[in-house]
Amino acid sequence: MSWRTIVITRRAKLELKLNSMVVREEDQITKIYLGEMYMLIIENTAVSVTVSLLSELMKRKIKVIFCDEKRNPSSEMLPYVGSHDSSAKIREQIAWQKEMVELVWTEIVTEKIRKQAELLMHYGKEEAGLLIDYAKEVKLMDTTNREGHGAKVYFNALFGKAFTRTADHPINAALNYGYGILLSAFNREIVANGYLTQIGLFHDNQFNPFNLASDLMEPFRPLVDAKVIEDPPNTFGKEEKHQLLTFLNQEVTINGKKQVVTNAIKIYCRSIFEAINQKDLAEIRFYRNELSIYENHYHV
Repeated sequence: MSWRTIVITRRAKLELKLNSMVVREEDQITKIYLGEMYMLIIENTAVSVTVSLLSELMKRKIKVIFCDEKRNPSSEMLPYVGSHDSSAKIREQIAWQKEMVELVWTEIVTEKIRKQAELLMHYGKEEAGLLIDYAKEVKLMDTTNREGHGAKVYFNALFGKAFTRTADHPINAALNYGYGILLSAFNREIVANGYLTQIGLFHDNQFNPFNLASDLMEPFRPLVDAKVIEDPPNTFGKEEKHQLLTFLNQEVTINGKKQVVTNAIKIYCRSIFEAINQKDLAEIRFYRNELSIYENHYHV
């Protein structure tokens, strides 16, 4: 499986040659085998890319993210066709049984709260007990908004009671950057499996082209949070961004095997689609890491 996340930070020309991406900079030339690439992030607006390379990247379903002048993700590339049977998959997606979608979403949001509780427990936060209770109290489609209540408790426990997700602060900049990269990784897998990113399970904002990715990524958000809390940034620049990106290559356990996060996302997404299509929640594969305490909730 592909695993490398390539970040282009300096002025360069990117082109295709013999199944490799050639990076031509002023002082050096680097070749990167496309078979190893999972994601390409172009941070510098002075970078030029050949169409032949972009075409090959799309054929191989390698995610391409473009950044703005502040080096923040601003857009991404997705192929029109991610799977040979995408037309059938889209018809399948449109016809997903409402009752099954609701059950799957409830599992996802419950797992997110569990993961948040595990991170709080790791840092010895007493609020972990409250989130454990919230996870037990989640009703179908989270009609009592345990997720929302848990989020306030969770972020205040991690970053202080004065912290809000709307504040202009380096911590929020780091969280938003990490979540943006995570969203792109899920978009890649959704398209690769032949489905539409616009049609979500719970999210249904008409102005959000990535509703389904916004749903599926929820249990993976604490991986970003964990990287940020390890070393809360006073500023959020190039070095901090590159350090944060390492969460994609950390190891977790899923389906009984150690996998890097990018591969775990592939396995998890396919399991969600299988669960909906086969009407069987036992198909869902959530990841575990060294913080995990809910062994009985992981279908391994």
